[in-house]
Amino acid sequence: MRPQARLKLGYYPLPITEAQRIAACLQFSRHSTMAIDPCAGTGAALATIAPGKSVRRYAIELDALRADNARGSADEVIQGSAFDCHAPVESFSLLYLNPPYDFEIGEGKNQRMETIFLEHCFRWLKPGGILVLVIPCSRVYECWRVLTPHFRDKAIYRLAASESVLYKQVVLFGTRRTRQERDRLTDYSIQLANLKLSELTRRYDAIPVLGDIPERVFSVPPSGPARLEYRGLPLDHIEDLLEKSPATLQARRVTDARKVEFSGRPLTPLHKGHVGLCAVSGLLNGVFGTGTERHLAHWDAVKVSDRTEEEDDAGAVVIREKERFSQRLTLLYGGGRFALLSETAPGKEKTDGERTSADGAAAVCPADEGSRDECQSSSGPVDCGTTQ
Repeated sequence: MRPQARLKLGYYPLPITEAQRIAACLQFSRHSTMAIDPCAGTGAALATIAPGKSVRRYAIELDALRADNARGSADEVIQGSAFDCHAPVESFSLLYLNPPYDFEIGEGKNQRMETIFLEHCFRWLKPGGILVLVIPCSRVYECWRVLTPHFRDKAIYRLAASESVLYKQVVLFGTRRTRQERDRLTDYSIQLANLKLSELTRRYDAIPVLGDIPERVFSVPPSGPARLEYRGLPLDHIEDLLEKSPATLQARRVTDARKVEFSGRPLTPLHKGHVGLCAVSGLLNGVFGTGTERHLAHWDAVKVSDRTEEEDDAGAVVIREKERFSQRLTLLYGGGRFALLSETAPGKEKTDGERTSADGAAAVCPADEGSRDECQSSSGPVDCGTTQ
């Protein structure tokens, strides 16, 4: 997953039009029904898929803002990780799962999140309960260890919304088997079911599209009250305390450091050392001049190499190099011209980025050595061209 997607915790909500088509494939009992969404987001998808006063909706969302929004449509919302939430097995009648499409993050971890979420949450579904799984088509077969032995009457449809087509999303319906049904499964029937899942993964275009008029309707059975517990860290409380923690206060000195500003005239004239320190520290940066000579000045420190050659007693030439820091001034004029002033040895300009000692002399050289023609040495900055 890209960093931008991880910043929003892999949140890509199901289009409401697709949620409405999924809802048309479900028939709820008149009695109390428990539905859960472990990756609820704002709760809009679960509210659309499982409407009605007889349905009690449970939502789990990691993001605090989206969890607050979900409280407007869900009966019970937990802000935290679904892996820190626990419920008695076989408690819910409907499990809607649209997990993040990513790999595990951690050393030695390479499982898909779709598989991990399904393995953790499917046990909450009671026998005869309905699974609604929205994942990319290529990841269906990776979930066979749960789908094949634990679910029957499975049906897979393509989602036609533009956002869903981008990720080749499919919706899989399945009814959870009872323990007796699982015990009666043979190895041959499991192999056939796995082969069918594998063929569907390879032929995305052959999967029928989920339409407005459902081909099949799945009956969601009633269920008694469910208990969902969160055993993880209190994220809201930790977030409030983090603002005043010693680690945040120390890091803020670097991340939120105020820019040093000086005003007024110095009490005594500055000598060359003072001026050099002020220049390379950025205190002399700014806009100067008027008219066509109005320009922006920027000082910075650059690393230069002093190279000397000596001949030893045996007649061999010994080359010595010593690195040090020097100053460079860049001037950018309003018309697009720019000029550079930096240290180099007059008459010894090099194209490989190497600079020799100038013995106090100043001359002009380009900012990116090797990328432009060398400027001629002079006693002050010269024009090197115009910006593009």
